[in-house]
Amino acid sequence: MFKHIFLISGFTLILCGCFGKSKEEKWTAFIYPDKENNKKNIKSPMTFPSIEECKKSSILEIKKQNLENIAIFKCGLNCKYHDGMKIEICQEMLSSNDK
Repeated sequence: MFKHIFLISGFTLILCGCFGKSKEEKWTAFIYPDKENNKKNIKSPMTFPSIEECKKSSILEIKKQNLENIAIFKCGLNCKYHDGMKIEICQEMLSSNDK
């Protein structure tokens, strides 16, 4: 009897975990006009639902500002501003050099 209750409970937990809502991804673009200076960047005022859209928007903005030869970009996942450290903290950060 307890064995069946334990199995049913375990199976229910597994199903809940599989079908639970996944956390929404919000990607933020950071453009560095001078790839030699990683202290100064331009943060996108909007977020993107995917890394692909973040990359695409960053590349278009770099071309729009005629910075193709000197700028790089990074895309950050679920970034939050940290008041104490005065920087954006992201769960993951991918640069234009990453594939």
